[in-house]
Amino acid sequence: QVQLVESGGGLVQPGGSLRLSCAASGRILSIATMGWYRRAPGKQRELVAAMPSGGSTNYGDSVKGRFTISRDGAKDTVYLQMNSLKPEDTAVYYCNAVLEFRAGTYSDYWGQGTQVTVSS
Repeated sequence: QVQLVESGGGLVQPGGSLRLSCAASGRILSIATMGWYRRAPGKQRELVAAMPSGGSTNYGDSVKGRFTISRDGAKDTVYLQMNSLKPEDTAVYYCNAVLEFRAGTYSDYWGQGTQVTVSS
């Protein structure tokens, strides 16, 4: 019954900004990591940003300096602020989380995906 729900995708012009949100719900005891991946047409899924609990954040090389990941622990929510968007950022963005759903047991979860289209 654990699920990730994404929102915030849409159409934006080059140079514009979007903010994605992902809320985890269900039987969650703790969060090990939360982050974002994306899959562009004709490409493999790639890491966008990840934020382990208690660890340092990681960004994909193509988004460093433009995207910022953040988390709200009280809401079990992760955000992705995307600035200076480029057409190359067009992709389906997926929320990812490693969650403790029962004592001592962790599992990897994925959201349904939200489309981001950067076009003039």
